[in-house]
Amino acid sequence: MCDNIGMSQDVCPIVSAEDRVRLEAVIADHNQAQKHVARARIILHSSDRLNVAEIARLSGVSRPVVWRWQRRFADAGVDGLLRDATRKPGKPPVPADDVQRLIALTCSEPPGEATHWTGRAMAKVMGVSLRTVQRIWQAHKLQPHRIRTFKRSNDPDFITKLEDIVGLYMAPPAHAVVLSVDEKSQIQALDRTQPGLPLKPGKSGTMSHDYVRNGTTTLFAALNTLDGTVIGRCMQKHRHQEFIRFLYAVEREVPPGKVIHAILDNYGTHKHPKVVAWLERHPRWIFHFTPTSGSWLNAVESFFSALTRQRLKRGVFHSVVDLQAAIKRYIEEHNHDPNPFTWTKSSKKIIGKLKRLNVSMH
Repeated sequence: MCDNIGMSQDVCPIVSAEDRVRLEAVIADHNQAQKHVARARIILHSSDRLNVAEIARLSGVSRPVVWRWQRRFADAGVDGLLRDATRKPGKPPVPADDVQRLIALTCSEPPGEATHWTGRAMAKVMGVSLRTVQRIWQAHKLQPHRIRTFKRSNDPDFITKLEDIVGLYMAPPAHAVVLSVDEKSQIQALDRTQPGLPLKPGKSGTMSHDYVRNGTTTLFAALNTLDGTVIGRCMQKHRHQEFIRFLYAVEREVPPGKVIHAILDNYGTHKHPKVVAWLERHPRWIFHFTPTSGSWLNAVESFFSALTRQRLKRGVFHSVVDLQAAIKRYIEEHNHDPNPFTWTKSSKKIIGKLKRLNVSMH
């Protein structure tokens, strides 16, 4: 062998006739592992006094790989090329008792005034690495950084109203239309102070954090649960006057002879005396009110959610007129290919789940 050939090469393999025969046999053996064949080629090229860059090119490897196997051959000969170096034993697994203690701590209150456990705080308490904590949390589906909100209804007629509305969804009356009605108020026409950059491979789109308010509008919407179409009107306010105007618009679009079952929340406008008087003059309308804190029962909320995500949240609107036009186009696109609203949970299943929740909370 020769020393100090190049800055990173400290050996120059000298291959004996016997070693050359063995190396050529390794290359010729079709049952030999390809990694062994590649190592044999590196040594044979090295014996021809080729420079490291040329050896790496001919062998299809990097220069550090060439240096590694030159050193291995110099230390252990051909046998060293045909076996991988043993590795240091890895860290022992975390004892089962420690895993259970970590899980129990995660499900308990954190120390001090912290609101939840963090990975680093848990790693410090348990004396393990952050990655160990993350692996245990992932294996046991623990996510202490997340929290879900809920709202319990205290309506004394909750079950009656629930069964009424779910019954309309799952078994709508014949010769009738079931409409989920609500308003999305205070929709802001927001204009960004600077134009953002579009999405590119490896880079997300950008949008300035500040904006200019150009006014607001209110969307009144009625979702036909039978065919999925939406009747919508944008208005400046959401008083009982505007609500009655919207009811007239719906009245014109629903074919004569159809009974209209309208599902609404408990907003005061829906129960205004003039609205009640309007209902008396239009006997084919029947109002069904959701329980208090039960907006999740109102199907039109899913439409409002999709509208917000797909058209409003990232939208740029120079005026209220632009905003209203965008909402109108969205409704038209939605009605071009609507999907019927499908409710899958019976009132019995919902009540059973709420009873189980109440037991677990006490």
